[in-house]
Amino acid sequence: MASNKIKVGIVGGTGYTGVELLRLLAIHPDVELTAITSRGEAGMPVADIFPSLRSYVDLAFSDPATANLNACDVVFFATPHGVAMSQAQALLAANVKVIDLAADFRLQDTAVFEKWYKMPHSCPGILTQAVYGIPELNREQIKSAQVIGNPGCYPTTVLLGLAPLLEQGLIDFSAPIIADSKSGVSGAGRKAEVATLFAESSDSMKAYGVAGHRHHPEIYAQLKQLAGVDLQFIFVPHLIPMIRGMLSTIYVKLSENANSVDLQALYEQRYQHERFVDVMPMGSLPETRSVRGSNQLRIALHNQTDTGYLTLVVVQDNLVKGAAGQAVQNMNIMFDLPETTGLEVVPLLP
Repeated sequence: MASNKIKVGIVGGTGYTGVELLRLLAIHPDVELTAITSRGEAGMPVADIFPSLRSYVDLAFSDPATANLNACDVVFFATPHGVAMSQAQALLAANVKVIDLAADFRLQDTAVFEKWYKMPHSCPGILTQAVYGIPELNREQIKSAQVIGNPGCYPTTVLLGLAPLLEQGLIDFSAPIIADSKSGVSGAGRKAEVATLFAESSDSMKAYGVAGHRHHPEIYAQLKQLAGVDLQFIFVPHLIPMIRGMLSTIYVKLSENANSVDLQALYEQRYQHERFVDVMPMGSLPETRSVRGSNQLRIALHNQTDTGYLTLVVVQDNLVKGAAGQAVQNMNIMFDLPETTGLEVVPLLP
């Protein structure tokens, strides 16, 4: 691309995914942060709210009503569901690319979207052009996309965990795929809510969304697309008492033809050129702290030989590969940059 830097706007810069975008983009060598909006904090310097960004981000928050987003090359929406689709038409008309970190462009079926998100979809025409933004699955489509539906955090672990099996037809769909997933409290967002208070969530663990979670239809739609057939899928998320991190344990019944396949080799070959997917040795136990603060996702296989099942353990940082890091990865692809630009962040330990 030309030597000029990518002019970036962020709508909704005060949430956890917003500040994570700022952390990554502030040191991205090919990015110029141009506008960061917040209705409630308009006029306030970003670094006054997030001292971690002092000397890295010198912009103030601007009011969404007056921010000149049309001057940007790409706008990230780190906002509640429904915001991106209300502004996407005008931005696309101004030749601005859109990367939405909410759900507005993840589900191609508007009836399913409206059922789960309790709002009408205001731009189904744009939705049909949107690309589901997991680079390891949809890289070619992302290259030419104008609109990206950045995936949910849970779906990223499940889909990358299962993709090699689905692509090779190695799952027996007579049994359901089961995903038992756990997330840190930051996944609930940066808001005042009793359930996420320290005294409520610390020293405790709970399942939620057992009867139905918004990420279920998103994962289900992508699994069906990868498999090419209908299937059964059970998904149960859990809240665990840590700030960031996500672990999904996935159980699948293998088809008979899987018996002749070296599954470890299959995964290693499938992801050998993927910088942000690490296939660990068979039987490993990846920990969430091994990916903290990074765009890395780690997968380990456990072959349950006596049962015909395979257990997969997948970890990632829910705010990075599960949200902002993946969004930046998508941006790099859209602007023909090396995919790892600005994302070579070593995980934090301890």
